[in-house]
Amino acid sequence: MASQLKVDTLTGVTTAGSVAVTGEGNSTTTNLQQGLTKLWSCWDSSSGSSKDSFNSASLTDNATGRWTNNFTNNMGNANYTLSGGAAYTSNSSGNTTMYCEHDSSDYGRTTSAVTTESAYNNTNSGRTLYDYTDVACQVNGDLA
Repeated sequence: MASQLKVDTLTGVTTAGSVAVTGEGNSTTTNLQQGLTKLWSCWDSSSGSSKDSFNSASLTDNATGRWTNNFTNNMGNANYTLSGGAAYTSNSSGNTTMYCEHDSSDYGRTTSAVTTESAYNNTNSGRTLYDYTDVACQVNGDLA
């Protein structure tokens, strides 16, 4: 018979901030906190407005196609992962790409924010930064 558990807080017995969940196949465990997304954000970079987010205190428009998500709760270090994407629109041509900028001390991953760029690859002119109407990113890693 199936049962239902209703709680407001889960706390580990041996480590308060760590709860293990039995994984697929019942042969391994997964740390619940490690598996949760720590930030997700969806915004319209052409109008500069956030559509929805989690753990994003604010967005900063740095330049065309370059945005910074400022965390509500900081990450424990800058060694987290980032994934994202941007919607293809009729105003651009080529393939849409999105990535975390790493080659400047002014941008990239810090414990308090992550900067992303959205661009398209044009066969004639190379990579071009672009403000898309539907941009999204998510961060996985350890909170401070």
